[in-house]
Amino acid sequence: MSHSLQRILSRACDIEAHEVRATLASFSLVLILMGSYYILRPVRDAMASNWTDAEVSWLWTLTFILSAVAVSVYGAAVARVSIRRLVPSVYGLFAASFALFYLGTQTLAHPVLLDKCFYVWVSLFSLFHISVFWSFMADTFSRPQATRLFGFIGAGASIGGIGGPALATLLVGDIGTDPLLLVAAGLIALAPPLIIWLQKLKDSDLHNQAVSADRSAFDNIGGGALAGFSEFLNSRYLLVIGLFIFFYTFIGSFVYFELKNLLVDYDEEARARIWASMDLVVNIFTVVVGAFATGRIAKHLGLPFTLASIPVLMVGGMLLLAATPVVAVAVGVQIARRIGNYAISRPAREILFTAVDRETRFKAKPVIDIVIYRGGDMLNAWAFTALTQGLGLGLAAVAMVGAGVAALWALTGVYLGRQFNAMQGDENPVNSLAEVK
Repeated sequence: MSHSLQRILSRACDIEAHEVRATLASFSLVLILMGSYYILRPVRDAMASNWTDAEVSWLWTLTFILSAVAVSVYGAAVARVSIRRLVPSVYGLFAASFALFYLGTQTLAHPVLLDKCFYVWVSLFSLFHISVFWSFMADTFSRPQATRLFGFIGAGASIGGIGGPALATLLVGDIGTDPLLLVAAGLIALAPPLIIWLQKLKDSDLHNQAVSADRSAFDNIGGGALAGFSEFLNSRYLLVIGLFIFFYTFIGSFVYFELKNLLVDYDEEARARIWASMDLVVNIFTVVVGAFATGRIAKHLGLPFTLASIPVLMVGGMLLLAATPVVAVAVGVQIARRIGNYAISRPAREILFTAVDRETRFKAKPVIDIVIYRGGDMLNAWAFTALTQGLGLGLAAVAMVGAGVAALWALTGVYLGRQFNAMQGDENPVNSLAEVK
């Protein structure tokens, strides 16, 4: 049987017979993790329309603070608890937590506080579920195996990202939003036994007893975010990358809040169906665009164009939203923004880090990915709140502000692309893009 599967899988990756079971188990694990997250995500986002802009801004602030605390606690746990016990325990905790959240929705008459706790908790789950998975993979497969097999295993995440929102869209009309928590909890509960089986396969099938993921598999090389502040602050190139990320979070936050407010008249089931449908469309088109268009755009049009293309698209999208502030337009802008980010902007953005040395890359990148990104979300949420609840601007006026920021975002992308080309001697970035993808 394993030889038959090997022949089938060999069309996708260079796999050996003794690696089949561990590879398929790993593929299944990341599929259910991503699927469970995308079942929970529309439930979370549907709740946001029940709250004011200020309330959501406070939740984003709390998410930023708790994320930093959770990363520190997890880092301490990694140093003290064996990987064999830690990884299944993490997923067991999340599965139990979502089951408890479901019980809370069934027993509390007015679960407003519970809903807000759930909103923040899902955001924390999104930070951990895939990061812990890939760390576990580093503890399971050898480096040569990882080179051959991780691409195929990672495809499970894409399938989960499509299957999760599809399942949520299918079920929410029949069972409502609350039971989706149980569905997700049930999927996550499959992770610990699958992990325990994989740990056995590591010894029996892979014979990788000597493979062990040390602390560096869980933390960025070079230490935590604070270790990279000096590199970040002393480099104009890195500062502009941080500005590019900040502008990205500005547009992301504004589009999210615009859509949240436009959906206020819909019930939670309808909102969840809309959010899940958006996730489904985004994940499908991200795979298609990433596979067939991203590399060609970078190769033929250059990195400056690649970095500026989505910001320019968002200028048009925000102007259209200002002229026609309705749900359909907001949904379209949100879908275009997320597809553009996942398939084009993010891979192109990662190329920028190939122009700096390895030590600076791994020390400064956490500052940008965590502090600037999460902090930008928080600050821009409050900026939206200030414009709407402070100055009393309507959604159309706020969208005009967003269009102006998107234009600055585009100019920043052009500058970064030209700087990268100058640092690389005008070398074509397509090879770097292939590595990022």
